[in-house]
Amino acid sequence: MVTTRYEQLLQRLRGDGFRLTPQRMAVLRVLADDTGHPTVEQVYERVRVDYPTTSLATIYKTIDMLKGIGEVLELSVGESHRYDGRDPRPHPHLICEDCGSIIDLAIDGPLGDPAFLSAAATEVAAARGYHDVMPQLEFRGRCAACHASALAADRTL
Repeated sequence: MVTTRYEQLLQRLRGDGFRLTPQRMAVLRVLADDTGHPTVEQVYERVRVDYPTTSLATIYKTIDMLKGIGEVLELSVGESHRYDGRDPRPHPHLICEDCGSIIDLAIDGPLGDPAFLSAAATEVAAARGYHDVMPQLEFRGRCAACHASALAADRTL
């Protein structure tokens, strides 16, 4: 039986004994359904549509809890943090340095294999005495829209 990502998150939290408040469930829904990589503020704005009294602290606490149990992947983009609740396993991303857009990449071979990335992180941690090493594979550059915008701006100078 195929379950949705939202149902998987609910099942995991129930199994681990976490409280499932309506606000927490709304955060889970946003993270599970979002095909992008929202910021805490974006999650907050979406949750507040149905739960206007929800605090930003509730969103932060819920996301921190989900990160702690490995159900959300955090990405740093400039000075902000973005979250992937649909696929929390280590996987490659393509990030625009200008606008911050993030694309999940499907790469053939070991670099696209979450098990390979996790094993590499474990090996690096053991070799260097580190703990809690999380692998992230990011390719950074400028997306087509930002590139075109930069070219247009250069032409006007």
